Amino acid sequence: MALNIVLVEPEIPHNTGNIIRTVADTGATLHLIRPLGFDFDDKHLKRCGLDYWDIAQIKFYDSFKELQDKYPDAQYFYSTTKGNKNHAEVKYEDNCFLVFGKETKGLPKELIDNNIENCIRIPMKDIPGARCLNLSNAVAIVVYEAMRQLDFQDLI
Repeated sequence: MALNIVLVEPEIPHNTGNIIRTVADTGATLHLIRPLGFDFDDKHLKRCGLDYWDIAQIKFYDSFKELQDKYPDAQYFYSTTKGNKNHAEVKYEDNCFLVFGKETKGLPKELIDNNIENCIRIPMKDIPGARCLNLSNAVAIVVYEAMRQLDFQDLI
């Protein structure tokens, strides 16, 4: 059993470092879409990833299209506050791709518009000024819901 986490142009090294730990602990693969908002040798990124670097599976792409071309038949879910479906209302499949946008802007509008039927959201209170959850927290919430649906296969 495997999941794929996609970060489209992540900006904050701490978040990506935390996600690397989640990826390593769940056996998922992390797909990073450039440009990255930090140098991959950033000390904050390394600190957050701790000693998980050798066990985390990480792949890099120059565009989201490059990823889609490599995995054209995969199931993709796009996490956005604009999604019509709750993240727990969809059925995740083994090897699906969970796609997340950059911290300051989320996913590109075109990506959302072209995939609205596969857009998911995490329920939140409607509070003025509160836009969304922290990226690494959102990734963990969706990953563990997908893992739950897949009966936590391969996890102890």
